[in-house]
Amino acid sequence: MRNCILLTTAVSAFAVAFAGAASAQSLKIFTGGQQRPDVMRKILDVYQERNPGVKAEVEVGGATSEQQQQYLNTVLASKDSTLDLILIDVIRPAQWQAAQWAEPMDRYLGADKDKIMARYLPAYREANIVNGQVVALPYFADAQFLYYRKDLLAKHGLKAPTTWAELKDTAEKVMKAEGNANLSGFQTAGAPIEGTVCTYLVPVWGAGGALTDAAGKLSLATDAAKKPFELWGGLKASNVLPANIAEIPTDRIRQNMQAGNLLYGMTWGYVWNRLQNDGDSAVKDKIGVVPLPGFTADKAATCVGGWQIAISSYSKNKEAAAKLALFLSSPEVSKMQAILASHLPVFPEVYTDAAVLEANPWFKDALPVVQSARSRPVTPRYNEVSEIIRTNMNAYLAGSKTAEAALQDMSTRLGGIYR
Repeated sequence: MRNCILLTTAVSAFAVAFAGAASAQSLKIFTGGQQRPDVMRKILDVYQERNPGVKAEVEVGGATSEQQQQYLNTVLASKDSTLDLILIDVIRPAQWQAAQWAEPMDRYLGADKDKIMARYLPAYREANIVNGQVVALPYFADAQFLYYRKDLLAKHGLKAPTTWAELKDTAEKVMKAEGNANLSGFQTAGAPIEGTVCTYLVPVWGAGGALTDAAGKLSLATDAAKKPFELWGGLKASNVLPANIAEIPTDRIRQNMQAGNLLYGMTWGYVWNRLQNDGDSAVKDKIGVVPLPGFTADKAATCVGGWQIAISSYSKNKEAAAKLALFLSSPEVSKMQAILASHLPVFPEVYTDAAVLEANPWFKDALPVVQSARSRPVTPRYNEVSEIIRTNMNAYLAGSKTAEAALQDMSTRLGGIYR
């Protein structure tokens, strides 16, 4: 794993034009704790060595995407100039452009704008260009995968599931055979957080449905819209999903698997590095990663994720911030992140890099999953959409709402947004 710390001495051509010598500048970049600020610090140290006039500081806040956004809402509403660069969720660019919080990147990209943007995976290029403007630049990609205990499946002569029915069947068999009260069969985000929006949407998409139709009208009066309640309700009734699923946020899935207490987890790319490299991991070399199951093996779906680098509209150091943003969004840094944090690359060629595959063998099959991942709704009113979906899904999982009541509330309230 020495490749984790060996970096190329030359900046890629992608970033050379923007990573030239800067005048003495202090820059502050905001990130959430789950986005590996420790890895960002290592990357920034490289940038500072190449640009001695720049000092980059990391500010960390918010355990979840919505907590981070709540903090940033306050900071940016007051036009605070403290932050220069901000990591934002892939769901946020349209909202940030509407609020005029992000400095458009177009003039900093200049004549190379189209060439630069063309190198990113299409989903990230499209997410960051809103109304013709480049709102932010991709930092790392993400999608949800099925993590599984390959040692336990092998022990009981089972294979990784390709359908939800197979997942239920194999989980029940392993849990019964192991007789371990601490072993949970399957977990996905169930707390009232952003990840629970994907917990609702993945089964909808897998059943051939969507939140809205081709005309942008709400599309919840379908059998597909009921599928998440049927799927998760059935898994909870069989004890494959734990009774406390409504209390589980995204990183709890990683923690439970890392402790050896979870057979299957629907979660994100960053988890691999933690399971393999954290000193307290009980499952090092015992984990496999495959695409999520589907209702049929040929119709799986997954939710696109990832984080983007935006320049604050209120920064007093926009030129220097733009140079750093281009470096952070370069193939070189994408490779560093993949090796150091199992962050999925935003450049297709990085998935086949030998050092990246040494650190993350499952990346060899990850690119098609990321390319086929679907986006959550793109709207300036995403905060409202997210709150409606995640709180209703959480209420159903907690047992405080029936499927019918949750779906009716979603339909009524989302109907006011998607008229």
